[in-house]
Amino acid sequence: MTIRYPNGKKYEPTQHPIARKKTNLSFSNRGKALEDELNESNEYYLSRSIAVIHKKPVPVQIVHVKYPARSAAVITEAYFRSPSTTDFNGIWRGKYIDFEAKETTSRTSFPLNNIHEHQVEHMKKVTELDGIAFLIIKFTALERYFIVPYEYFEEKWDRKIAGGRKSMTLTEIEDMSIEIQAGFNPRLDYLAALEQHLQSPIKERIERQENE
Repeated sequence: MTIRYPNGKKYEPTQHPIARKKTNLSFSNRGKALEDELNESNEYYLSRSIAVIHKKPVPVQIVHVKYPARSAAVITEAYFRSPSTTDFNGIWRGKYIDFEAKETTSRTSFPLNNIHEHQVEHMKKVTELDGIAFLIIKFTALERYFIVPYEYFEEKWDRKIAGGRKSMTLTEIEDMSIEIQAGFNPRLDYLAALEQHLQSPIKERIERQENE
């Protein structure tokens, strides 16, 4: 099936690495796509009434459909009706949270061209209205996960717009984020990492370390 963006450009889905077969529970999820890991974690949160967070559906306009059989229909071409915002949103402890999930195969940096301008603008609006917006970035080759709060990501985005570096280095991400420790159940307890940030904002933590 061919799916196109509103501007007519063909949609190319992200190619995720093939899952590696492991029997040890601590390694059984390695190789899974980040979206799958987050969906599993969100199901865990929902089943325990911790949070209600879901993947956002993307409206699609169907263009062509084939009927190879009377009881079957095959969509052969479709368009996204509008540009997507971010991947996930929901409610947690009375707070609205909204975030984008991205993966990179690089071991040293995260390319900012993986994020679109309308997504940045959306996260900015969420933040201005006292919602919590952030990115979850997975370094697939390192099996490392980070929550990057929007207010810190914005600094690097503005740097790019001003003609500066077009990526965030791993060191920069380590300095301005909370690392998520992958586990078994939930796979990614990103709300625990988010709670850590809210209780001790990263900038305050860095300032304390500099003054010690």
